[in-house]
Amino acid sequence: MLKNPSNIVLIGMPGSGKSTAGIILAKLTSLDFVDTDVLIQTSQGRILQDIVDTEGYMALREIEERVLLKLDCSNHVIATGGSAVYSHAAMMHLKSNAVAVFLNVELPVLESRIHDFATRGLAKRPDQSIEDLFEERFVLYTKYADVTIESSDFTQEEVCEDIISSLPTGWGNVRRHRNRR
Repeated sequence: MLKNPSNIVLIGMPGSGKSTAGIILAKLTSLDFVDTDVLIQTSQGRILQDIVDTEGYMALREIEERVLLKLDCSNHVIATGGSAVYSHAAMMHLKSNAVAVFLNVELPVLESRIHDFATRGLAKRPDQSIEDLFEERFVLYTKYADVTIESSDFTQEEVCEDIISSLPTGWGNVRRHRNRR
């Protein structure tokens, strides 16, 4: 982990709350917010599922990698797509100025949150189940995470408090919260 990173990068499975927690975390830390799935959609002029349907899941991963490698920002909370971790180059680029936080959510909780698995615009093989995807990605999330936040049983606000409590000492002007665990 860097000594003085200025960004917080959220990684984790679809349905782990990266976008929602990211917005709340940005407010709590007075940082800007960017959702890389939105950047992908804006750059392509279409939704993620359309990319998967017309060009395939590997095309989405390649587009995502290009978008992430071009991302150049400071003092941001960055919510990544769940497949960002497939690109080592993109993750190293993001982590060059960030603390990477893995929002770890148990599979049954993810299954209860994701009702549109087949049409959500996921960079996954057509035959891949959510269980397979979870197992495949979990290894990558833990590989790139500087901090892991267990977030299955907590509100987004509690998750954000845990993230803030887990940041390195002296990180930014973020106020410290009492850890509730």
